[in-house]
Amino acid sequence: MNKPYQLEICANSVASALAAQEGGADRVEFCQNLEMGGTTPSLGQIWLTRAGLKIGMHVLIRPRAGDFLYSDLEVQEMKADIMFCKEARCDGVVIGLLDADGHVDKERTSELVALARPMHVTFHRAFDVCRDPFEALEVIIACGCDRLLTSGMENTAFAGADLIKKLVAQAAGRIEIMPGSGINEMNIAQIVGLTDATAFHSSAKIMLPSGMHYTNETVEGMGGDTWISSKEKIRQMADILKSL
Repeated sequence: MNKPYQLEICANSVASALAAQEGGADRVEFCQNLEMGGTTPSLGQIWLTRAGLKIGMHVLIRPRAGDFLYSDLEVQEMKADIMFCKEARCDGVVIGLLDADGHVDKERTSELVALARPMHVTFHRAFDVCRDPFEALEVIIACGCDRLLTSGMENTAFAGADLIKKLVAQAAGRIEIMPGSGINEMNIAQIVGLTDATAFHSSAKIMLPSGMHYTNETVEGMGGDTWISSKEKIRQMADILKSL
């Protein structure tokens, strides 16, 4: 029997992906460099994670941080990463491309969706910086994407809940609308009610203190604490969704 609600965890490491599985998540969006909004993980990370997961594994295809206007060379890189994910038997990929005027890049998005099949394709939060959300949704559907990840064009899904609910209504089952950004065990039940969505995205992250006994504080940006997904937070959210 299908679960009425799905929980996706944005996992920034092999350890975070395994914590998502142990905590009861339905799938992971696997990436690295979460502090920069996420980029494509290494081939080694993808292989190790795929070997360790029984739940769904969708890989972020984003060659760099920054905007979502990509050069021809960057698109070739994205295509190569998609082909590797297919070879590694990943369940899906997560993409997002815009043109210089803030519209969804329909031609390139369609190319990547076609290349990714039979994997599942999610269009990520590049959507949240597009020009017109309702127009963009129709283009994303026309490109063949299966899911849209969005914060409702706000910094958090809670703040963007009104728009998310409108997008769910507009989608009318043609694509899954998945709220993400700032969702946690304290607000996930409320966001369910505010958005009418059935799938939810969270990093469930906590700070993992560095194990270093020695640090050179003169050099900035080298060393320090890291983020990891919390199995306990994931379990709380999974249990909340199960109870609804």
